[in-house]
Amino acid sequence: MAKNSFEENLRALEDILQQLEHGDLPLEAALARFEAGMRLIRLCTEQLDAVDRKVEILLQDEAGNLITRPFLTPNEAKGSDV
Repeated sequence: MAKNSFEENLRALEDILQQLEHGDLPLEAALARFEAGMRLIRLCTEQLDAVDRKVEILLQDEAGNLITRPFLTPNEAKGSDV
């Protein structure tokens, strides 16, 4: 299954919020939408954290020098010599 972009996840979360704010969902449906929203919040947070780490790596190395090396995810790093 392909990962959705941050923007797609955020739009889906906004849709869920509107549905919940409208207040006309049955309790079970509202709970299911709430749970889906919580999963989307987790995904969006993970995506933002990954971008934050990437920006930090691009801006500064351990010695404080500016660098432009790419950010590797943990899975990518396992397969590299870096």
